[in-house]
Amino acid sequence: MKPLKGEFHVLDGATGTELNRRGVDTGLPLWSANALTSDIGLKTLRQIHLDYLNGGADILTANTFRTHRRALAGTGHGARELTRRAVETAQEAVAEFGQPARVAGSVAPLEDCYRPDLVPSDDECRAEHSERIHHLVEAGVDLLLIETMTSVREAVIAARLATITGRPTWVSFVCDSEGRILSGESLKVAAELLMPLGVSALGVNCGPAHTLAKPLTELRAFCGPDFPLIAYGNIGYADEKAGWVNTDAVDPERYLQYAQSWPAQIVGGCCGTTPGHIRELRARRNLFEAMTEFRQLKRPDL
Repeated sequence: MKPLKGEFHVLDGATGTELNRRGVDTGLPLWSANALTSDIGLKTLRQIHLDYLNGGADILTANTFRTHRRALAGTGHGARELTRRAVETAQEAVAEFGQPARVAGSVAPLEDCYRPDLVPSDDECRAEHSERIHHLVEAGVDLLLIETMTSVREAVIAARLATITGRPTWVSFVCDSEGRILSGESLKVAAELLMPLGVSALGVNCGPAHTLAKPLTELRAFCGPDFPLIAYGNIGYADEKAGWVNTDAVDPERYLQYAQSWPAQIVGGCCGTTPGHIRELRARRNLFEAMTEFRQLKRPDL
């Protein structure tokens, strides 16, 4: 499961914004989890997963970003059941695709993705992340993706709970324009705390695609050349009233240009990206593997 030196993996792209593009209600508080509450939503979600697989993704992210107790409070929906549906839908897509692919369970911040000041107390984080990680493992995910983290404190709590399950655990942060985590710490501080826990990859997501190179380069300098880094940027922008506003300003070719500057072995797409963007990343993967094979043929000692 753990990416090794020289391997390159392609994550899928956005789920919530892609559901919205295809006419599924993604309004708060359920947001992307709305798709799990109707037959048409589940059908659309499954097709999105298939489109990403056909586009070249070898890792699907289950639609579990909002299937935790806090997000579902007062909606009448249960966290365990919606988590099971989300993971099952991704697994069904892999089965229909007919080729190997892994399913990651998304573990998102308990509160707003851009508000580190709202992170709950340590005790609340431990209790609620423990429950959601248990639900994901119970549902059968292949790995745990702790993503869009804005606070080192919450990320460390979630990662400690995730790594003891034995599932590979990846952790990704949201950074500001200066390359610092939104809670103010550097990625170096995060890496110093997370790597000893046994996480399998670290990285950055949910920032404009053109801004990811700086924090990733700093993270690479600290983690060394062999430790797997993960990167997936967004396209568009958040709006308090409209939610996420999709744009076509960064087409797949431009997105690939940005991605080529990321020193990461695991790449994908965040909010606003589409199967077309993932198809371009797959092309990069094929080129990467061809170059690696060529170097090994020419210089077996590399």
